[in-house]
Amino acid sequence: MNIHVGENDISHVVSADKAHVWHHLTQHAKFDAVDPLIIVEGKGLRVWNQAGREHLDAVSGGVWTVNVGYGRATIADAVRDQLVKMNFFGGTMGSVPAALFSQRLVEKMPGMSRVYYSSSGSEANEKAYKIVRQIAHNTYGGKKHKILYRERDYHGTTITALSSGGQNERRDQYGPYTPGFVEVPHCLEYRSQWGDVDDYGVRAANAIEEIILREGPDTVGGLILEPITAGGGVITPPRGYWERVQEICRKYDVLLIIDEVVCGMGRTGTWFGYQHYGVEPDIVTMAKGVASGYAAISCTVTTEKVFQMFRSDPDDHMSYFRDISTFGGCTAGPAAALENLRILEDERLLENCTAMGEYMLGRLGELKEKHAMIGDVRGKGLFLGAELVADRETKEPLPENLVQAVAGDCLANNAVVIGMTNRSLSGLNNTLCFSPALICTKSDVDEIISAVDGALTRAAAAN
Repeated sequence: MNIHVGENDISHVVSADKAHVWHHLTQHAKFDAVDPLIIVEGKGLRVWNQAGREHLDAVSGGVWTVNVGYGRATIADAVRDQLVKMNFFGGTMGSVPAALFSQRLVEKMPGMSRVYYSSSGSEANEKAYKIVRQIAHNTYGGKKHKILYRERDYHGTTITALSSGGQNERRDQYGPYTPGFVEVPHCLEYRSQWGDVDDYGVRAANAIEEIILREGPDTVGGLILEPITAGGGVITPPRGYWERVQEICRKYDVLLIIDEVVCGMGRTGTWFGYQHYGVEPDIVTMAKGVASGYAAISCTVTTEKVFQMFRSDPDDHMSYFRDISTFGGCTAGPAAALENLRILEDERLLENCTAMGEYMLGRLGELKEKHAMIGDVRGKGLFLGAELVADRETKEPLPENLVQAVAGDCLANNAVVIGMTNRSLSGLNNTLCFSPALICTKSDVDEIISAVDGALTRAAAAN
């Protein structure tokens, strides 16, 4: 990359950032002593900061987004060409890329039919909730309005999305919350709520049925779950879990909403995470990897059965889905998404994700054998986590500040950017998170593992 501090002095950019930008998830007091990092360029898995230092990005833009990697000129060209021709019209009208991407998308989702566009994962989930609520009013006299969500899952940052969020530190200080959302237990067998049980997955799913019965089946209209929990600790569902969840939803006429904001578009090695488990959802939401961050786009995808419930009475002026998303009318998102999808297909990135994910999970297993600080490794595809503990026998979580030190060491000493559970769960922000772009190679994986190995070695020596 052509980044040389002397030739490309951007100190004025850093000054402007410090004076005016309010960064996400950041305590700004630290910027009294140090400058914020400005990411200036990217290519493949590599990014360069304002000082010209190269970093290996093992978290796809920090938040599981840049699935096809940086510097994709064909996506930029597709967006540019579309914007010059037609950039925006409100979603009451159609656009060429929106129509074409919706067709291509549902081809990857057997059983799904309709695509509703918006601009963020939070918004996509809000649409899903509004669908459930409107069906409750039109079909069940308003009673079947409650929506269940799972402990440790995350569904977005708006007040209502936080109302369905199972991460207390994300929620704290933002209440009161939207009523009608009810929590069900997590499904992390490593931290079983019921001790050692023979069939933990079925037991965790049965806990959902218990809550439906407690609340009253005639009051519960929806259940939203991540196929693999992301920011709550990279939790892969245990054997038998999803099959039983599907049975429960059908038994009690509960709409199953799958939040694929992180897992969608190949992150786990299939087009969508739920496709590993034979699940047939009613609603699927997605964002992040849909356009790999080259444009803002999210989708709420439904079955034809759900869609038809909003056209059953054309004489009722309140019966259709009375929602709008201004930037759901932008054409840049679906234009970028079409080219993003082509790249995923043509470069066989789902296959690479599966192969590199298996390799990386094995390498993390080697680190677990070497470092007592790792209590558990888990994940699927290039969506992996390593839970750090102070004591393997008791599973006492490693304190968050020490986990931060491990991630910070990887950045400082090896210029490798890794993630961690972050101000999410009191006392349980102890999982390192890995989600490199789906183009990654064994060499990239080895570099990530080497950085973590060194960081854990130094952390153990210091403590």
